[in-house]
Amino acid sequence: MELLRHSLAHVMASAVLKLYPKSKFGVGPSIENGFYYDIELPSSISEDKLQEIENEMKKIISSDLKFEREEMKLKDAINLFIKLNQDYKVELLKDLDKKGTTKINDEENFGTVEKVSTYKTGEFVDLCRGPHVESTGELKDCAFKLTKLAGAYWRGNEKNKMLTRIYGIAFENQKELDDYLKLLEEAERRDHRKIGKELDLFSFHEEAPGMPFFHSKGTIIWDKLVEFLTEKMHKRNYEINKTPIILNKALWLQSGHWDHYKDNMYFTKVDEVDYALKPMNCPGNLLIYKSHQYSYRDLPIRAGEFGICHRHELSGVLSGLFRVRFFTQDDAHVFCTREQIKDEILDLINLVDEVYSTFGFSYQMELSTRPEKAMGDPELWALAENTLKEVLDSTKKEYKLNEGDGAFYGPKIDFHLNDAIGRRWQCGTIQLDFQMPEKFDLTYEAPNNQKMRPVMIHRAILGSVERFLGVLVEHYAGAFPLWLSPVQVKIISVGESHIEHCKKLADEFEKFGIRVEIDDTSETVGNKIRKSSHEKIPYVLVIGDKEIASVKLSVRVRGQKDLVEISKDKFVKDLLEKVQNRSLEI
Repeated sequence: MELLRHSLAHVMASAVLKLYPKSKFGVGPSIENGFYYDIELPSSISEDKLQEIENEMKKIISSDLKFEREEMKLKDAINLFIKLNQDYKVELLKDLDKKGTTKINDEENFGTVEKVSTYKTGEFVDLCRGPHVESTGELKDCAFKLTKLAGAYWRGNEKNKMLTRIYGIAFENQKELDDYLKLLEEAERRDHRKIGKELDLFSFHEEAPGMPFFHSKGTIIWDKLVEFLTEKMHKRNYEINKTPIILNKALWLQSGHWDHYKDNMYFTKVDEVDYALKPMNCPGNLLIYKSHQYSYRDLPIRAGEFGICHRHELSGVLSGLFRVRFFTQDDAHVFCTREQIKDEILDLINLVDEVYSTFGFSYQMELSTRPEKAMGDPELWALAENTLKEVLDSTKKEYKLNEGDGAFYGPKIDFHLNDAIGRRWQCGTIQLDFQMPEKFDLTYEAPNNQKMRPVMIHRAILGSVERFLGVLVEHYAGAFPLWLSPVQVKIISVGESHIEHCKKLADEFEKFGIRVEIDDTSETVGNKIRKSSHEKIPYVLVIGDKEIASVKLSVRVRGQKDLVEISKDKFVKDLLEKVQNRSLEI
């Protein structure tokens, strides 16, 4: 499918060139479930033009045009694309001439200095390493659809020109395509940005782009997530720290973040000294460790922090709670001896499993190894990678090897959640780090009274509270489990004479810690019930003359049509039990 999708990207570019002859082309890779191409069009287009491009693609496919590959010298390729007026291809080739390698299709290194390859499809010529299908006719059974337009800065740099990115999806047959389109419809229905607004959970404002504002109801969910994780940490003898948001530049130089991460950091000056807003919590917790002198008897030290971080993300990639510039990481750092590493890693995997199962998530694990730009001794890297592999093997659980995608300071285990409609979300991570304790000269006193170097394990389970909350909104489609629901019970008054009884009932519930709201507006009961349904309230009580006279409550349970009659005491007991157990059932 990757071969077919990449070939379709070229066919799409060929169709665009036919319809808009002065177009200039950036890059067009295959991606998961489809492909895209970044294009400078001679004039802006709307999404209603996608069908026109799609129709032209079908003509090209039925024409059975060859994908003609040609190798040529770099200088000849530059001259060819100058002649074709393809400035972006020329820029890539000139970079290749300077550096020997360049990034053309996403992360793919392309070509050599001596020769490059091009592919010609009809009138369209592309700079590409390939491979492709032999001819466009081989794509006739492939089911595809162009889905959307987006803006994309050339080479991901907001200082460059904004190109038009045309997205397409492609599958082997029409059924797979139809199933995926249904998935997209369901994903749109669950969009956390839309549901978050409808349920009054959070908002975004131009005054702070990419930085969420949590409203009262959203803050309740946020607090419950933090409370849940804190409870789990206390049971495992964690200390909970708080570290400053702004730290001196010297600290970031010492940690290596300045060299490896400064493009994603925010900076300021205090008393003419350079400071940075922290993108990660690690250095602050290293300083806390360093403020003590530990013995081997004290280890492991498990230090948690719900730390506020800031990262400079490009405006084009900001996406609701999923990609933000300000977030709270549910971080922890474990400082231990080498002999304790395996036990601590295994305990963290078990903790992750406990947390995710509470929300009903299944997950996959991925082991990511030493990246190209890594710091530290390769032998320590090998030791760290082998240790993680041994622990993963001991769990007897499947995991995927992801070569070269570790953090710059150590290999890691990433956790990918499966949501209710089959999508995957990378949330949790466990990272084994021999480098930071070395850089910060951390020590502990060994049994022989010698100073030894501890090992540092970084871990996050939610990833960030904000992003995880966004995932939960989409996973539950806004219908949160009882313990997370901002409002657990809605009491509806039939008329004005029933309001006093509603208030008395609400006071009783609130004494038990139940989150309750009263709807005593003058709207009809039917409208009030429909509103409660849209708000996805777990339990709704309608109070009129009949209900006041009855010894039982009539309860509308979310998602059910029939009323449930139950005594007040049993209702409260059952509700509190479900909250206590963090049950997924209501």
